[in-house]
Amino acid sequence: MKRILFFVFISTILVVHAQEETKEGKQINIVYGANFTKDEASAPGASIFSKDNDRQVQFEHQGADLWCDIAIFYSAENKLRAIGNVRLQQGDSIEMNSGKLDYDGNTKIARAWQNVDLTDGQMILTTDTLYFNREKQESFYKSGGKVVDSANTLTSIIGTYFMELKKVQFRNNVHIDNPEYTIDSEQLDYYRVSKNAYMYGPSTIIGEEYTIYCERGFYDTKIEQGYGVKNTTINYSNRIIEGDSVYFDKTTSFASATNNIKVTDTINDGVIRAHYAEVFKEKDSLFATKRAVAISLVQQDSLYIHGDTLMVTGPPEDRRLRAFRNAKFYKTDLSGKCDSIHSSEKTGITKLITEPILWNVDNQMTGDSIYLISDLETEKLDSLKVIENAFIIALDTIGKVGYNQAKGVNLYGKFIENELKIIDLVRNTEVVYYLYNDDNELIGIDKTICSKIRLEMANSDIEDITFFVNPDGNIFPEEDLPEEGRKLKGFIWRGDERIYSKEEIFDEDDNNIQLVKIRGIDNPIDIDAEEQERNGIPISTPPKVQKPNSKAITNKKPVLKRTNSN
Repeated sequence: MKRILFFVFISTILVVHAQEETKEGKQINIVYGANFTKDEASAPGASIFSKDNDRQVQFEHQGADLWCDIAIFYSAENKLRAIGNVRLQQGDSIEMNSGKLDYDGNTKIARAWQNVDLTDGQMILTTDTLYFNREKQESFYKSGGKVVDSANTLTSIIGTYFMELKKVQFRNNVHIDNPEYTIDSEQLDYYRVSKNAYMYGPSTIIGEEYTIYCERGFYDTKIEQGYGVKNTTINYSNRIIEGDSVYFDKTTSFASATNNIKVTDTINDGVIRAHYAEVFKEKDSLFATKRAVAISLVQQDSLYIHGDTLMVTGPPEDRRLRAFRNAKFYKTDLSGKCDSIHSSEKTGITKLITEPILWNVDNQMTGDSIYLISDLETEKLDSLKVIENAFIIALDTIGKVGYNQAKGVNLYGKFIENELKIIDLVRNTEVVYYLYNDDNELIGIDKTICSKIRLEMANSDIEDITFFVNPDGNIFPEEDLPEEGRKLKGFIWRGDERIYSKEEIFDEDDNNIQLVKIRGIDNPIDIDAEEQERNGIPISTPPKVQKPNSKAITNKKPVLKRTNSN
């Protein structure tokens, strides 16, 4: 029993001793008290110190020193209030100045107000009221503040400075002023060393030659480079770029976008849609792939041009569009496909290259190359050229069995009010045409050869045929012209390939593209880890700062000068 009582007694002594050591370690120490007095009426239980002619009052607490003109010190509560020319110094870098300051030695939290500024040697933070949590190494304001460093001036309503990360988190009406650009955001996390900014909520960056909007993004403020990953839009080089992820680099005059992209040509009113695109400002060019399509307005009707790859080059007045590999296009009354398509704003010519085929409503046209030509003034379709081996075929719309056909070396068509009205075939021309009376009864099949044929169209059907220069032909009764004689040499009907809608310009591969997963769209990005990765710091090793030397507490002895209290 005695042993048990002895053990309890010793344990109690050890606990009390440990508590006293802990309390002593947290106690605010007086380094220089200067003039001392008390005023129980206004500050009961407090010791009041004021500066003398030599120096200010000075206190020390766990690696931080504080100077002021007047200090009201509550030693029992381990708290003090500093008044007049207050300066708090932590380590070799952190310094805070203010008119007044309250400090709690137990929680290591300071509240400074009246013309507050805090600096770490590389930046200065100013505000009217600042809270400094020395335990967490964080300071924050909530009534407006400003941070100035070597690159930027940043302001916001709310701000928190994380000293170990050297990061300032700004909230509400965030604004950055830089000679080259401005940034406005709802929330912006700014890393003081790298000058990198991470934006959340509606954010706008305005540079000399670009405007960026996003609701989550990154921006390197030193070199004007960054990206957005939520509702991002860049207005750049007469183009508006939108996408799930959009990247921008001023130095290389380059922008790129990934997933659900829309690039709008603000001068020529054209649109590119794709899942990957690149814009090169200096070269005035754009590259797009992955379900890429160019959309332009032709006489109040949209023209869709698709290829495995789209290239747009040249200044606005000489913009050129190229669609490479598996090129297709669609317009309500016009569609076609070929290996590649070249189109020029300056000449108004769109060229279909390598095995082109064109459908004008129900008319199928083929040749070695096909040209669609627009009127540069009205921007309406003006004419059509099929060069070498021109062949036009249309299903007989009455009998639904045979095919009306015409062929020649070249074909020239004329559009009137966006409708193909006149077709001229020249050199070595041939025709097979089904003739009907007013009762839609088949009269016979006209088969003729001559030097030139003109087809006059109405509602995309042949209304009249004119033969020029020594036509040679006959109208055959149906029974007198065998099946093989009703098709001209080179006849190939490709009706099953015809494109009936804008969706049909895409093939199975286009529609089954697996989109790249964009980090940060679905889940928040750990920006502290990303910042470490960006600066080559292993993510498993958080950035370190030297802790204040707590041993210094026991080495300092207070210097007191006393006066008689009233």
